[in-house]
Amino acid sequence: MALAFRLQKSPMPGFGLGMGITLAMLSLIVILPVGALLARGISYGPEAVWATINTPRVWAALYLSFRLAFLAALVNLVFGTLLAWVLARYDFPGRRLVDALVDLPFALPTAVAGIALTALYAPNGVFGSIVRDLGGKVAYTQWGILIALIFVGLPFVTRTVQPVIAEIEQEVEEASATLGAGRFHTLRRVILPMLLPAALTGFALSLARAVGEYGSVIFIAGNLPMKTEIAPLLIVIKLEEFDYDGAAAIGIAMLLISFAMLLAINLIQIWSRRRIGHV
Repeated sequence: MALAFRLQKSPMPGFGLGMGITLAMLSLIVILPVGALLARGISYGPEAVWATINTPRVWAALYLSFRLAFLAALVNLVFGTLLAWVLARYDFPGRRLVDALVDLPFALPTAVAGIALTALYAPNGVFGSIVRDLGGKVAYTQWGILIALIFVGLPFVTRTVQPVIAEIEQEVEEASATLGAGRFHTLRRVILPMLLPAALTGFALSLARAVGEYGSVIFIAGNLPMKTEIAPLLIVIKLEEFDYDGAAAIGIAMLLISFAMLLAINLIQIWSRRRIGHV
């Protein structure tokens, strides 16, 4: 039996043209590069790919990159949401300046950001000297990498959540209060469920940016193998050594791990949307 598919008509024309442009751009920007990477790995051979990945140095770099990226995304999820709430709900002197500064990591070249953070958190820097006097160290350690990843990922959460907060009417909170709910109960049962899908989207964007971050990290990391060496740096090293197959192998490992993490986040988003629909 033939299946007939009917497209819902839209008052705006151009479905065919729009779909063609969408598929063409998706193929050129996403599918073809990923396909080329996977094809390189297939031609290299699964055993050779695994042999390249299954070394202490590569595992250490992968663990460091994804662990710190996940922690940075968690920090951005909390403080980015708080920052979005303050910017959307309160009017205070300098609000527009703070709102503009949120977008600074978008406009600032990553190399410039890395140099600036290194200058601030180096042992002779403004903040680094304070930490040094307390017996600690930030630059050239994993703490420095974490700070750089938080810096580049914060705007993704704030800019994703801020419009959602602005659309939540304060009458919803007032109605919850008139029904006897306290502030914490209103936050947990009314506000957070509405913010959760957008917050998870910002978390995923921040995580994706942090996993592949290179420019702002190499200056503050120290790049010590097995300690502060990130996976993207290993790929660059392989490329400089003309070991394109080895670079592709590490890239495939990062691709698979990133896909698994983003898939888990998307499943949580679907669950949260369905839960909101049943509330």
